[in-house]
Amino acid sequence: MLIIRPVDFPDLPALEQLALLSRGGITTLPANREHLGQLIGQTQSSLRKKVSLPGNESYHFVLEETDTGQILGISGIEACIGLDSPFYSYRIDEIVHASRELQIHNRIPSLHLCQDYNGTSRLCTRFLVPEADTPANAHLLSRSRMLFMAEHPKRFARRTVVELQGMVDENGKSPFWESLGRHFFSMDLTKADYLTGIKRKTFIAELMPHYPVYVPLLNEAARNAIGQPRPDIEPVMDLLEDEGFSYQGYLDIFDAGPTLEARTDNIRSVWQSQNRTLRVGQEAAPTDASLSWLMLSNNDTGNFRVLLTRGNPEQPRIDAAAAEQLQLRDGDSVRVLQLDADDLALN
Repeated sequence: MLIIRPVDFPDLPALEQLALLSRGGITTLPANREHLGQLIGQTQSSLRKKVSLPGNESYHFVLEETDTGQILGISGIEACIGLDSPFYSYRIDEIVHASRELQIHNRIPSLHLCQDYNGTSRLCTRFLVPEADTPANAHLLSRSRMLFMAEHPKRFARRTVVELQGMVDENGKSPFWESLGRHFFSMDLTKADYLTGIKRKTFIAELMPHYPVYVPLLNEAARNAIGQPRPDIEPVMDLLEDEGFSYQGYLDIFDAGPTLEARTDNIRSVWQSQNRTLRVGQEAAPTDASLSWLMLSNNDTGNFRVLLTRGNPEQPRIDAAAAEQLQLRDGDSVRVLQLDADDLALN
């Protein structure tokens, strides 16, 4: 059975394997044992904390195959970014150059270094092992976080953002970084991402250009990469857009990948999920196409659990084994999110 639960200290070796498999592609999942230990520790301390306003808490969850104990993926939420160190983005804007004498008005697209997302929540660290990267698992891993946000709204900001990895060429290099960032940082993109991932961010403020960057001065490949996700990330972007996230002209400062944003209470899984009374008994047949696919979560914090099953969204019913995994009993409250089987390719 597949279950979503908070990451814990015995998962450290599995997280190290996930970090190696990601090959440095996830900034917040660096191959650094000390940082991964801190990630687990911060999750556990955040879950125990009584919160009335979002602060520097972070929550990471793993996808576990309970029959084998194998960890298949990880995803996380940072409650409020930009508190301990600034959260930098590029904002696309225009600068107007005009000559009254020549009657020429030019609007030049430009990139402005900003900290506009300081104080928002952030979805982060989403990674699935390749053999488990199915639509069903992708939705379970990504959207389970949003059920946690729905159940614990005081722990999160009014606005939530998510950064998507930017375009790379056939050699795996970022055209945007090669055209811009490399000239200021004198290092590979992977090293810059790694330093950011282990919280060594002061180099950004020290080395990043603070004046607007005129887009036409970048080479064509870099210009074309602005706001474009890496092709293998497009399904993730589709999922997020279906959740209500949208691109508002903000970019990652390293690879120009798009940053999406949404009002937290407008996220689909937040406002569509509802608490219902759970019945424990004989579960619905998993092949019964007349029943909906449901994501079910308990209402706990430290022992938060989520699973995917078929059932009636108004009267969810699961068997005793599933109830044990959710740490629920007959008559308990369960949060229910009805899914679209066509989108999930679950038929």
